[in-house]
Amino acid sequence: MKRNVISRSLIGALIGVAISCLITVLISLMVGDGIYYPVVPMLETLMQSEMSAVAAQTLASLLYGAVWGGASLVWEMNWSLTKQTLIHLILCSLATFPIGWLMYWIPHDTAGALRYFGIFFIAYLVIWLSIYFSTRKRIREMNEQLRQKADR
Repeated sequence: MKRNVISRSLIGALIGVAISCLITVLISLMVGDGIYYPVVPMLETLMQSEMSAVAAQTLASLLYGAVWGGASLVWEMNWSLTKQTLIHLILCSLATFPIGWLMYWIPHDTAGALRYFGIFFIAYLVIWLSIYFSTRKRIREMNEQLRQKADR
């Protein structure tokens, strides 16, 4: 189990950095002025240099991805779906909000925090529901195949 947590966390860390880099490229393209924006301006100001801000954001993205990667093992536990979902949601929320706040990905006011939680939970719910219905469909198909084999 410990080996799985480490393995998933390492893979998640790399994915976290890759996604972070992709997001900065997409944001820079959306701004459309030909300049690359690797970090939020407030983080750069706080860190007193762009390089320090990029290093901090990269470390935060590593940690963020590692938590999500490690948390994915929750789905392999022999627990109820409700317990799996709540534990996974709590673990991921505990990583997502503080990192988002410290990296200034979330506006530092009540409205920004509430918007963040709303978007996070809606995205989580949409992803969870799509996985749930996809899995349910696969289970039904497997059960139908088993019934057909039993009828032969």
